[in-house]
Amino acid sequence: MVRRMSVTGEGIPDDVPPSTLADTVLHRLPAAYAAAADPERAAQNRAYMRDVAPFLGLTSPVRRALYRTVLEGLPRPDEADCTAVALRCWRLPEREYHYFAVDFLRRNVTHCSSGLLPVVRHLLTAVSWWDTVDLLAAHVVGGLVAADRGLTADMDAWIEDEGRWLVRAALLHQLRYRERTDTGRLFGYCARRPGHGDFFVRKAVGWCLREYAKTDPDAVRAFVAGHRTRLAPLSVREALRNIGP
Repeated sequence: MVRRMSVTGEGIPDDVPPSTLADTVLHRLPAAYAAAADPERAAQNRAYMRDVAPFLGLTSPVRRALYRTVLEGLPRPDEADCTAVALRCWRLPEREYHYFAVDFLRRNVTHCSSGLLPVVRHLLTAVSWWDTVDLLAAHVVGGLVAADRGLTADMDAWIEDEGRWLVRAALLHQLRYRERTDTGRLFGYCARRPGHGDFFVRKAVGWCLREYAKTDPDAVRAFVAGHRTRLAPLSVREALRNIGP
């Protein structure tokens, strides 16, 4: 079941750090986005995303252009700015504001420490759907873990979580690592969640294997051959899609 969002921002942490940059962003952002809203497209987007949140109906090119406009002339953010922008955007009801936060974190994750991970964990578990979870996992969580390998302990905890989205994030956080992939964790995580009851987890198992197959197809074939009876058919199909059995 999709977790519906609260338009009052219920569940968003109260301890948002002060940030002059975030004040400016959150002053500019709603005005810029509201002026470009498309109600017909918004209704279509909301239906496609299973009513996870209301939408403004902004296309990706429009959002990219407005992103640059909103941030024009602003300095490079620090970690407090990133935290404040992300949490305050998550308080706004329309999904495009969450996309802005995800894009902002993706572009600035290298300026942040491992202390950002609890904030990202909140974003992964509040108003959750694949459209934000996947980008946060691969680009933000992945970046934080790559910079601080001590965070692998958190990934080890996430893969055992009862909720599907932290499990999916743990599986996908190495999606862009290629030769830097911790194969012990990659294959270990897939082996620990081989027949998960949730579609999004089964899909993620196959997806992370398929992506690593671009680096080491023989290792992926061997893993699938050794675990075929335990892996979900969907995971097997995804893992072998580009390399064959």
